Amino acid sequence: MKLDTLKGYLFALVATIAFSNVYIFSKAALNEVHLVQFGVYWFSISTFLNLLYSVKQKKLAQLKMLSKKQVRILITLGMLEILTTTSFFLSIHIIPDPAVTSFLGNMFPVMLALGGVFILGEKFGPVEIIGAFLAMTGAFIISYTGGTSFDKFFIPGTGIVLINAFLATSASLVVKVHVKKMSPELLNLNRSVWLLIFSIVMFFVYGQSIIIPASAIKNIAIGALLGPFLAVLTVYYSFSFLPASKSSVVQSLKGIFVLVGAYLFFGTLPLKHQLIGGFLTVGGVLIMTLAQAGVFRKRVKES
Repeated sequence: MKLDTLKGYLFALVATIAFSNVYIFSKAALNEVHLVQFGVYWFSISTFLNLLYSVKQKKLAQLKMLSKKQVRILITLGMLEILTTTSFFLSIHIIPDPAVTSFLGNMFPVMLALGGVFILGEKFGPVEIIGAFLAMTGAFIISYTGGTSFDKFFIPGTGIVLINAFLATSASLVVKVHVKKMSPELLNLNRSVWLLIFSIVMFFVYGQSIIIPASAIKNIAIGALLGPFLAVLTVYYSFSFLPASKSSVVQSLKGIFVLVGAYLFFGTLPLKHQLIGGFLTVGGVLIMTLAQAGVFRKRVKES
């Protein structure tokens, strides 16, 4: 394995573990505070960390050299991230068990792979189709309530997760195309700044108090360090060394980490059919992304 490839997988693993903890600590904080209070604290911390890191790495000099096209890209990404991140935390707030939210979130790698096919011209063979089908089947099983009427067919929050997956795919494809022209530090700082501005605006719109419990501040601080700073930064770095599909191989295991974390932190487990559906989504995404990475093609040639 080439050194750059190994670096890419290590960055993807760090991102997966860090991002898994976001589900846990954000859920704990959102149980105590309003979404806009959460946003102001969360993105204040992440913006400070990203700014500090960008200054240390001397990446802010890039701002003077940005072309008009790159400025438009940063603005576009900012708008997408506002919609993506708001829908993400809203789904965590609505769905009681963060493991269920995470399993449903496996629709993102499926959409990312499909986006790679239709927009970036990546290949998508029979094995990938099987994997995508398993993942979508698992998501249906997780979200199905057993009801017959449309408004009670899926658990609350399912539609928001689907919207989040679509928006996250759009943002990731933009990042994938332009990540080599703009540093991960700049992209991450851009994301945090836009989200902080949006959170401050919404804070005044909803007229919330700046005072929140100390326990919520602790959970927000840990989550903001792991999520908007460490996880997003390492995902961007993994994209610098690996195709998006190979990075997603590691990221597809996120649901397992969240499942364990949710049980240890909250003492909760998904229902039996949700567990089955969850493992189907993980297995489906793993099959799909391994196939996209060429693993099955290599084995066929070797045999």
